[in-house]
Amino acid sequence: MARKPRIHIPGGLYHVIFRGNAGQAIFFGDADRYRLFLLLQEGTCRFGYRVHAFCLMSNHIHLLLQAGDVPLSKGMQNLAFRFTRWINVREGRSGHLFQGRYKAILVDADGYLQELVRYLHFNPVRAAMVTAPSGYRWSSHRAYLGEETLPWLTTDLVLALFGEDMPQAVRAYAAYMSAGAEVGYREEFHSGSHQGRILGDDRFADKMVAQAEAALCERVDVDHLKEVALREFACTMAELGTRAQRRPWALARASLGWLAMQTGAATLTEVGGWFGRDVVTMSAAVRRLDERAKRNREVRELLERLLNKVSR
Repeated sequence: MARKPRIHIPGGLYHVIFRGNAGQAIFFGDADRYRLFLLLQEGTCRFGYRVHAFCLMSNHIHLLLQAGDVPLSKGMQNLAFRFTRWINVREGRSGHLFQGRYKAILVDADGYLQELVRYLHFNPVRAAMVTAPSGYRWSSHRAYLGEETLPWLTTDLVLALFGEDMPQAVRAYAAYMSAGAEVGYREEFHSGSHQGRILGDDRFADKMVAQAEAALCERVDVDHLKEVALREFACTMAELGTRAQRRPWALARASLGWLAMQTGAATLTEVGGWFGRDVVTMSAAVRRLDERAKRNREVRELLERLLNKVSR
């Protein structure tokens, strides 16, 4: 079954969840968590999203993000790719760190924003890791209390819901958190209320879907994708369409297929049509390239470089 497309709404608020592959740990020390902080900070500058809340658990990550003009998928793909590379190099391992695609649920802020922030901050309490959110170092809760400063974290949007005066808003937020001491697991924060993509009532969902469908043209431009790859490999589309089995050309074709899948710019059937290859051939080539990237640092860096150029 084909994956449902991401819903990109500039200014939209998303609950993003990354899970460790097969439930495995994704952090092996504080340096890894600080590395993720750095990647988030870079992402806010490069991809234009804003981080409103977060909670880093041992085998999964919760983020409350606000999308900018650049589709959130580009920033999250870059984040997952770079963090996986960091962990694999540090731990001397290979393979996937995260379980499939990240989850991104578009949230109706009017109905759920306050509750979702509280829910995220109570994650370590529900997991019996601490007795109160303030006892956990790796969430945004203490920043909301003014006890620490993270330059890439934005708290004013949520705190404004608690009052116009900032000190008063912080006190009201703290009281709201204290009143939620029995916050339990809520399935809707993980699966949404509409096909796993939206959390809100029917009116909100219909409005967001309509906006997303009207903005489908915001996919990565195919011509730009081709231009970036052809410049990298110093070749032409005509050369890539020949039957000559030159290794650089095979790598270029596979890289174009990989980029198309990562960005959603085209399907593998469409990419195969550029070169006179069928979808089975292209799928196998992309899969082999993905496996090579796990073992070969140069290939990983090549793909990251191409993805970064395409995403600009």
